[in-house]
Amino acid sequence: MIFENHNPLEGKVFQILDKTGKIVNEEYYKDIDRDLLLKMYRCMVLSRIQDEWALKFQRQGRMLTFAPTLGQEGLQVASMAACRDDDWLVPAFRSNAAWLYKGLPMKNIFLYWCGNEMGSKIPDHINMLPIVVPIGSQFNHATGIGMSFRYTKEDKVVVTYIGDGGTSEGEFYEGINFAGVVNAPVIFIIQNNQFAISTGVESQTKAKTLAQKGIAAGIPSIKVDGNDIFAMYFATKEAVENARSGNGPSLIEAVTYRQGPHTTADDPTIYRSEEKHLDGMSKDPIIRTKNFLIERGILTEKDEKTIREECKKTVFEEFEKAEQENITPLEDIFKYTYEEMTENLKEQYEEAKKWGGN
Repeated sequence: MIFENHNPLEGKVFQILDKTGKIVNEEYYKDIDRDLLLKMYRCMVLSRIQDEWALKFQRQGRMLTFAPTLGQEGLQVASMAACRDDDWLVPAFRSNAAWLYKGLPMKNIFLYWCGNEMGSKIPDHINMLPIVVPIGSQFNHATGIGMSFRYTKEDKVVVTYIGDGGTSEGEFYEGINFAGVVNAPVIFIIQNNQFAISTGVESQTKAKTLAQKGIAAGIPSIKVDGNDIFAMYFATKEAVENARSGNGPSLIEAVTYRQGPHTTADDPTIYRSEEKHLDGMSKDPIIRTKNFLIERGILTEKDEKTIREECKKTVFEEFEKAEQENITPLEDIFKYTYEEMTENLKEQYEEAKKWGGN
C-alpha cells in the first residue's frame, strides 16, 4: 500500500515523522514496540559516537582512512530492524549503523579500518557479507544470494545498500534488472546522502528521483525520508513482506544527508555550501527520534545521558581490543585474495619474507 500510493515519478517523499519529531502522517503511523524503539535509538547513538571518536583516532594516526556514517544512522537502523535475524545483509562501505544492528562486533569494524584482514571475518552466526568497497558490485552479490533462496526455497530476504553516486554505475542497473527477472527477494536501498564524493546529486542525473530508476527494471520503487525511522521502517517492512511472499525485489531511495566527509581523506567544506550543510544538519535522524521518544515518555534526558555514557564506554573498550589484536602477519597480505594462494602469490610471499617480512 505504501509503495502503491507513492509513485516516485511524482517526486513525493514518503514521510511519517518530521524533522522536529512530530508525527505528520497518521495514516501510516503505527506504534512500534517500546523496546524495539529504544534498541534502534541506542544503536543510532552508538554508531554516531563510534564515528565521532573514530575520526579522532584516525587523526591521531591510530587508524587508516575510513568512511563515516554520520547522519545516515536512521535509515540503516530502521531498515535492519524491519528484517529478521536470519535475513542477509550485503553492505557497501558506509554502513556502520547497519553492521552494528546486525550484530557485527565493533572490534571487527575497527580492525577493518585499521587494515587488518580479521576485520573482514564475519562471525558464523551473522548472515552478512564482508564490507564492499567497489561501487555497485554488492548489488549483483545480493541478487545472487536472493536467487539462491528462490532455488532452495529458503524463507529469507536480502537487504543491500548503495550511495546516490552508485546509481550511475553499470552494476546498479545489472543488479536490479536481473533481480527483477529472477524474482529475487532483495531490498535495494539507495542512500541518497546528496554527494558522490564531491559531486552533488543534481550533477549526477537528470532523473527527477533516483527511485524511479527502479521502474525500468519493473520493480516497486519509492522515495522515502531516510532520516525518518518510521517511514524507513514501515516502507522496508512492506518491501520485506512482499519479497518473503514471493513477489520479488523492491527499491527504496532513502533521502538523507552525509554530515561528515566522504572519507577522512576528504574536505567537504570545499564543495558544499554552508547553507546546504545547515539545512542537512537540521534534519538529523537522532535528534528527531530523541524528540519523539521524549515527547511520548519513552525516553528521558537522564536516560539519554546514560545511553551516551554507556555507548562511549563501549567504543573505547572495543577500540582498545582492536589495537591489542591489530597484529598483521605478512602472510595475511597474500593469503586472502583467493581461497588458496596461487603460485605467483606464494612466490611474492616468499620474496617479501626475504626483504624482512615476518
